Amino acid sequence: MTMSGWSGDGTPEDEPFDLIVRSRRVVFPGGERPAAVAVRAGRIAAVLAYDDPAAAGEHTGHADLGDVCLLPGLVDTHVHVNEPGRTEWEGFATATRAAAAGGVTTIVDMPLNSLPPTVDPEALAVKRAAARGRCAVDVGFWGGAVPGSVHELLPLHEAGVYGFKCFLSPSGVEEFPPLDAAGLAEAMREIASFDGLLIVHAEDPVLLTDPVGPTYPEFLASRPGEAERRAVERVIAGARETGARVHILHVSSADCLEPLEAARRDGVRITAETCPHYLTLTAEQVRGPEFKCCPPIRDAGNRERLWEGLAAGVLSCVVSDHSPSTPDLKVPDFAAAWGGISSLQVGLPAIWTEARERGHTLADVTRWMASGPARLAGLAAKGAIAAGNDADLCAFDDTATFTVEAGRLRHRNPVTPYHGRTLTGVVRATWLRGRPVTDATPPFGELI
Repeated sequence: MTMSGWSGDGTPEDEPFDLIVRSRRVVFPGGERPAAVAVRAGRIAAVLAYDDPAAAGEHTGHADLGDVCLLPGLVDTHVHVNEPGRTEWEGFATATRAAAAGGVTTIVDMPLNSLPPTVDPEALAVKRAAARGRCAVDVGFWGGAVPGSVHELLPLHEAGVYGFKCFLSPSGVEEFPPLDAAGLAEAMREIASFDGLLIVHAEDPVLLTDPVGPTYPEFLASRPGEAERRAVERVIAGARETGARVHILHVSSADCLEPLEAARRDGVRITAETCPHYLTLTAEQVRGPEFKCCPPIRDAGNRERLWEGLAAGVLSCVVSDHSPSTPDLKVPDFAAAWGGISSLQVGLPAIWTEARERGHTLADVTRWMASGPARLAGLAAKGAIAAGNDADLCAFDDTATFTVEAGRLRHRNPVTPYHGRTLTGVVRATWLRGRPVTDATPPFGELI
């Protein structure tokens, strides 16, 4: 079939495509089917039949994946890049290489653990300058809401952040303090006035205690699930009162599911996410401080309830909360070790390994890890294979297996709780706006 006419970018539609990627298993929101994805000028120009003659013409690039799946590039809206200021922990060059190697084509960077934290437009400009020219994938930015910063929220919104992160309990770094009840209400009212988004680390500090010893059970006991639920209930109450749009970060406790589901039924503008480590790891498996994070990894029964909440749509996103540090901060004492999981590159195979055992499909996984996070951040051209979207693509061999070796991952420091685990699913190739991203290609990701 010959295409004619003009494309949306003013290009004659009978001109050759820049790239054709064919697969017998292209993953769309409704499921898999054979197709050929045609790319022009960085966008998906058309989705053709797998054997469409138009897909067999002369093109700058052509790939036939056969039975290897073609997924939309993943969107990870919860990444701590830490640059500038703590670049020895991570950085834009290394984090985005890890993302691309894991099939992630867009990340949104968190406002803390960098110095300065992104709590005003000036700090955002510093971070953008640090990122410019170093990113292997597209990168956006969250702003921060901290005590005394309410007057900076609208200027940050106008400067292009996707929303505002706050803590209700200590963040772990003194330059990003938590909001108290009055500060939370003030931030919600201000953000609601311009229909922004508040994203919340929800743990009630009143219910958190210092661990009574160095072991993981003692650390876990210091951060009970009730602390999460109590904080979530407080956020729900604030959202009801102000009409603000809110999102609960990294839900680890299944005790949060009931109030979240009830709030959604009542029309409260609230969404929630969880992370690969809460869905794939359990407290019973914890070996060392590389497993420490806040909120913590809980027991196997809790993990199964989180999967149920994900299947029911109470949890709409699965994102990494990639929060690395230098190895020396992961001391054997769980009370003193830095809390953060490094998993940006292995999130897709980690989730697929567990999801397939529970009867979920790759369409489910891309809903949780691509379209859901894209919708959260308002990235309309990301997260799905559809004409007009950015040509962000991932070739995923869903039956191949590999064993994680921390030292071979692209993030800066060789620490991850997935070291030594055998996972199912291998990313064979990643395209960003129709261009392949490899170790040999210079960084061409955009700041979005």
